[in-house]
Amino acid sequence: MLILALDTSAAASAALLDDGVVAQRFSSTDTRAHAEVLAPAVQSLLAAAGLAGRDLDAVVAGVGPGPFTGLRAGLVAARTLAFVWDVPLHGVMSLDAIAYDARADGPEGSEFVVATDARRSEVYWARYARRGNDLPSLLDGPHVGTAANVPDLPVYGRGAGLYPEMLAAARGFEAANPDAASIGLVARQALVQGLPLRDTTPLYLRESDAKVPGPRKRATL
Repeated sequence: MLILALDTSAAASAALLDDGVVAQRFSSTDTRAHAEVLAPAVQSLLAAAGLAGRDLDAVVAGVGPGPFTGLRAGLVAARTLAFVWDVPLHGVMSLDAIAYDARADGPEGSEFVVATDARRSEVYWARYARRGNDLPSLLDGPHVGTAANVPDLPVYGRGAGLYPEMLAAARGFEAANPDAASIGLVARQALVQGLPLRDTTPLYLRESDAKVPGPRKRATL
């Protein structure tokens, strides 16, 4: 199963997976140039693997939560590529990528939280339970709010690194952001097991800062 995965919920990343093995990957530390770097990255990944877009079995996109502009760039790219190449398109909640990476960092059944930077002194977070090698179970979320509202559990993700005085950061995961490679691995495991995946409706969790102007007020003399 050949999967192209994209995520722009934090930094831009892309990965090409072949039967559950990450064959090619790209990541950027620039959080403000998603649209500029993603298309060339996808082109390079496919060229390095000697593949064309129509050879893929699926395109998978991280659907957030994330900031409006950056998240939209990745979703538009994924939708466009899937349409042009005529391949299935799936969505994965971006927090699930970190939860997947953290699934073996504790005993089966234990609960934990994934938290990422939502800016404005807030975090995006969701609560999970481990199920051995299976995909972690989503128990609650996603939410956006202050670190004080996050459950008192081990916390994985960059949100924990930003607010260590309030969150019980899991060692080694304090700077973790969602990554396209893990997005692809989550999708692949779900598809193999016949589990449902999301569509590509974005999880903004906040209203856009851009507002449609209201009607002009009449001046009174």
